[in-house]
Amino acid sequence: MKPPLLFSVIVILAFLSAHALAAGEDARPGVPGDEKTRRTRLLEAGSNMLQTDAPPDRLDLHLVGPHPMKNDPAHQMDAHHFCQQMNEDFAQCALFDGDGEKARLTGIEYIISEKLFEGLPQDEQTYWHPHNYEILSGTLVAPRLPGAAEKALMRSKMNSYGKTWHVWSTGMAGQPGDALPLGEPRLAWSFNRDGEIDPALLKEREQRLGIDSRERRKARLELRDMARPQEGVDSLKGQFDRPTQELPGVRDKDGRFQN
Repeated sequence: MKPPLLFSVIVILAFLSAHALAAGEDARPGVPGDEKTRRTRLLEAGSNMLQTDAPPDRLDLHLVGPHPMKNDPAHQMDAHHFCQQMNEDFAQCALFDGDGEKARLTGIEYIISEKLFEGLPQDEQTYWHPHNYEILSGTLVAPRLPGAAEKALMRSKMNSYGKTWHVWSTGMAGQPGDALPLGEPRLAWSFNRDGEIDPALLKEREQRLGIDSRERRKARLELRDMARPQEGVDSLKGQFDRPTQELPGVRDKDGRFQN
């Protein structure tokens, strides 16, 4: 089978699986407000026929990873990232709390390569979290992609950074959420040590996504040799009320941004 055909098959299978499994993500509350009127539905139908949906239609890369808030690490949530890879060094993502019809838009993330990160001013770099732990620990996943395709995707994101703002806390792992997006946007960060993620959140997301982070961690061991020290690894060090442990390959570059 030629590579382009193989890639097409993978994309089709992922698309079909997403639709088959989306119902599970729809078991969530709706948002406050009245049901759509007939007029609204007619306007939507007309818009679908006459207007473009080119930008969101290109959000074709699906990643799921958990985030702690940088100024409140105990506030954690899982995020479905729907991304467009603009070029080899830059991707832009819309964040949702699920992948079904009732999923709520909770934030945005920009993902850049190490090369672009190194070109940022130092004060700007403090907004960008490192990704190596998310990848090597097995917590960042691409749902329903075959193992080989997912590993290739993760390889392409090694040593990258993300700038993430959450605008809606919808609740996760038994934690109450807000019915509407309230308050100021929150800068999210990445987990960088074992034990930092809330065990209840880790268990809930593995059951919901049907994954085993430990198995993915084993499958990605070969990526460890690619890992270079990153800025921001120690930014949340010591701010969790649980014992934490470093993961081989995940190292802080110089500790400049440690709080």
